[in-house]
Amino acid sequence: MTNKYMYFVANWKMFGDLGTLNTLNKVITFVNKIKKNKFKLIYCPPSTLIYPLAKMLKKTSIEIGAQNCHESENNGAHTGQLNAMMLKDVGAKYVILGHSENRQSGENDRLINLKIRSAIKSGLKVIFCIGETLSEKRKKITKKILAQQISKGLNKIKNRKGILIAYEPVWAIGSGLIPEQSELIDTIDYIKGKVKGFKVLYGGSVNPKNINNLKNINSIDGFLIGGASQVPNNFIDIIKKTYN
Repeated sequence: MTNKYMYFVANWKMFGDLGTLNTLNKVITFVNKIKKNKFKLIYCPPSTLIYPLAKMLKKTSIEIGAQNCHESENNGAHTGQLNAMMLKDVGAKYVILGHSENRQSGENDRLINLKIRSAIKSGLKVIFCIGETLSEKRKKITKKILAQQISKGLNKIKNRKGILIAYEPVWAIGSGLIPEQSELIDTIDYIKGKVKGFKVLYGGSVNPKNINNLKNINSIDGFLIGGASQVPNNFIDIIKKTYN
């Protein structure tokens, strides 16, 4: 059982439309019954839903995040892109950066660093994702990869108060697999040793079935949840089981 203040971040990825928002009434009712200082819920929907969701959740303690942003602080010729100021303008308070799905699409540590700088300067809080691939895990270079991602991603960033780190082993995302408990404890402790004072979340196939094992790891400060967050009952179940 945990008594810690925990973060629960719902990464909807490419999911949801205006009709989907109605399903969140269950989550709103649940949150309104709980002490406000017990945990923080953050929904990161597709950009098309940030504004209507922000309006819907305005009188609740639930906050809104975006799933990525462009590195430029200014308007420019970047067709199809949104920068941090634009996301903040429609209600986002957080942004997920460095997610492995975006890294696999070509984002490198230097670009992620520029995005983090831009987001912080624009007033957004950052959920900074790091994690190793299956190949890197098998080569036993997980810590080396994480150290590199942290060092390069946070390079020359002095204002780090608004940054959460999310450890997401790439091989665990969507696979139903999670690291062994001892392995995960060791990795989270390593990350916290590299960036003292940071809150570290875990992400990668978090669901109602494995949350009982994950919640017992005291060094974890919350969870970045993908598919399970798209179903209100599953999301609520994860939160309830974390505190029971």
